[in-house]
Amino acid sequence: MAATLILLAAAALLLEAVWQRTGHQATLWWRSLTDQLATRPVDDVWILCGAAVAAALGLWLVILALTPGLRPQLPLRVPADGHGRMRAALNRKGAALLLRDTALRVPGVSAARVRVHRHRVTIRADVGFRETDDVRDELTAALRRAEHEQLALARLPRLAVRIRRNAT
Repeated sequence: MAATLILLAAAALLLEAVWQRTGHQATLWWRSLTDQLATRPVDDVWILCGAAVAAALGLWLVILALTPGLRPQLPLRVPADGHGRMRAALNRKGAALLLRDTALRVPGVSAARVRVHRHRVTIRADVGFRETDDVRDELTAALRRAEHEQLALARLPRLAVRIRRNAT
């Protein structure tokens, strides 16, 4: 949110500078801002306060950028009879292992690799026997069931299933 506000303020200042440089008349707020910045000394209280706020905001943005947050975790849905304050999350590696085990239970799948992203799950499966279209349909249905019943994610990710015939 802070980055969006900074971006909007910078875009407004850039637009005004371009507007003035192209020969148009500067707006009143731009003229008063440039006059104030040109006439105030550097050790003025307002200049120092503005610099302190900018430095604190920059430090806060750096700290937010360096903290991991909940990106490696997937939020789970709250049970219907549970309280709204309950929060739970599942590690992406755990979700990938569960989906890989589900994929390996589908008849015809000899190997499976699963990558779980925030909004997408990618499954690459090798088929040893059976038709690949039949395996894809059955695999997709099994994975959807596992996502809904076992994972219980708050937001179901998009499922990308890639099937290839095993070389042996």
